[in-house]
Amino acid sequence: MSQIALPLKAGHGSPRHIAIGNDNRAVLEALQVAQTWPFRTAVLSGPPRSGKSLIGALFADTDPGDGGGEAIDDADLLDETELFHRWNRAQESGTALLLVRSSGEGDWAIRLPDLASRIGAALPLSIGTPDDEQLASLIGIHSQQRALALGPDAAEYLVPRTERSHLAVERLVETIDRLSLERKVAPTLGIWREALEVLHGPAEPRLL
Repeated sequence: MSQIALPLKAGHGSPRHIAIGNDNRAVLEALQVAQTWPFRTAVLSGPPRSGKSLIGALFADTDPGDGGGEAIDDADLLDETELFHRWNRAQESGTALLLVRSSGEGDWAIRLPDLASRIGAALPLSIGTPDDEQLASLIGIHSQQRALALGPDAAEYLVPRTERSHLAVERLVETIDRLSLERKVAPTLGIWREALEVLHGPAEPRLL
């Protein structure tokens, strides 16, 4: 599984990583050709904790000559008049604009007609559901960020037994870390099993 090291600005600690997988590969490929987007504008949506803000930061930290541009995080929460002005400024300067939605669910209900028509013409980009390989990569990334020793055997056990979502994996690794610290033991099979029961209750492995 490929990863992109994301250089965040000072104050964010060590660099975060984006795992490239089936759920986001098309999005990352689209960022490389931002000048071809309709009106050089795209709207990025996706489930919670799927890396939308990190991808936006990556886009904003990339030189426009190398395919970067301006990213507006939580664009759907911004005042519509302000967002419309920023869209116009990006058009005037020829800057590619990535609008990152706070929520990936439902349509974006825009009341300002002029803004609605422009956002409606933008390229829609969406982060999907991670497959098992991507889940294993996410377990590795979250455990690495916590300096938690979870190897391939942990991913092999956990992936078929947890919910297939970015948020679920983050919570799972967080729970394993917490239980390991509370019990003052290494995060081995007993801790993995307990973490799964805390989050999901006793359940049969996911087979599909």
